[in-house]
Amino acid sequence: MLTLSTQLNTYLFIGAMLFGFGVFGLVRRPSLIGMLIAAELVLCGASVNFMAFNRFLAPDPTVGQIITLFIMAIAAAEAAIVMSIIIAIYRNYKSIETEDLADLQG
Repeated sequence: MLTLSTQLNTYLFIGAMLFGFGVFGLVRRPSLIGMLIAAELVLCGASVNFMAFNRFLAPDPTVGQIITLFIMAIAAAEAAIVMSIIIAIYRNYKSIETEDLADLQG
């Protein structure tokens, strides 16, 4: 079990799975909240990959950590903005299902 945690491929596989689950959730979720959670999974997968490359390949150990902190800040800002948009949509349409929002199409 200890040898699995010392290999780059293990972390890349976990990051790819998180990214894949996020993309699948973005495609399959009918509600805006589910899409928001799936987008957070995509960002988590990217963060895991940055940290794995930082741990195993980077000469300066702080580069991947700084990029991951930026990703976390972007994820927090994205969640706040999207939640405010979802609240505004719910107030106007009384639904957060994406198929009920046909009026928003251009």
